[in-house]
Amino acid sequence: MSHKVIINCAVTGSIHVPSLSPYLPITPEQIAAEALAAAEAGAATVHLHARDPQSGRPTMDLDLFRSFCRQVHAQSDVVICITTGGAPTMTPEERMVAVRELRPELASINMGSINFGLFPMMAKIKHYQFDWEEPYLEASKDLIFKNTFYDQERIFKIMDECGTKPEMECYDVGHLYNTAYWVDKGVIKPPFWLQLILGIHGAIQPSVENLVFMKETADKLFGKDYIFSVLAVGRHEFNLGTVGVVMGGSVRVGLEDNLYLGKGELARSNADMVAKMRRIISELNFEVATAAETRQILGLKGQDQTGF
Repeated sequence: MSHKVIINCAVTGSIHVPSLSPYLPITPEQIAAEALAAAEAGAATVHLHARDPQSGRPTMDLDLFRSFCRQVHAQSDVVICITTGGAPTMTPEERMVAVRELRPELASINMGSINFGLFPMMAKIKHYQFDWEEPYLEASKDLIFKNTFYDQERIFKIMDECGTKPEMECYDVGHLYNTAYWVDKGVIKPPFWLQLILGIHGAIQPSVENLVFMKETADKLFGKDYIFSVLAVGRHEFNLGTVGVVMGGSVRVGLEDNLYLGKGELARSNADMVAKMRRIISELNFEVATAAETRQILGLKGQDQTGF
């Protein structure tokens, strides 16, 4: 299949706290509605986290995952990607439960341990909506997001047992080499689905030069056996995502990674972000992949083989 751009929408995540935006989806109903609207706007995959519906705090509560995944599954053919990243404060055991139980077509896996600094966002908040938010951000000054080879080995095993395709989240160049280790061991099979992430405080930073460096490294390690997507944090989301598309890749947008549609303009929905990215892709004369085409491109098991 000629180059078709997969738009992946990360609906809520665990990075932003509710005090940063009134549009961040929190309840399972909101998360499901945002995912469905993003799919309608052109997202072929939706990357899903859960939040406590009363406080907005990140959680791996299995009942919440069941609730919004089943709603999305029942009303759309969009590919559901469940997190095994959860939140940097969670143990790997906590982060694995939803994939083990729900057996999605696609799930994320973080390819290395990093410092994961959320504390710079504190400068943007004058009043906290919930008591947990300030200490959650402050604690990230002394936080290592643990994703060891042992953790990865266990997550890959669960994914293999569930027939779930791994989406490798690479926050730095070294994470590509970690991925290559598992390729050499035969643990993961092509086509490898890589998310090149730029902009987390503690990992590789967003620039065209750094994106090119990561892409060239992936080329050397994986040849033609991989497909990549660009996830650029914050204000770099659309411009570096566009560069990634021109380089032959796909793109991730959404309120997990960026709260703004443009300079000084809060995004009111994930669908608005997907629609903007789709317009850019169309103006450049690239084609956006449908969910069915994405299943073919990534070699997914099919919507009917999940536990939703």
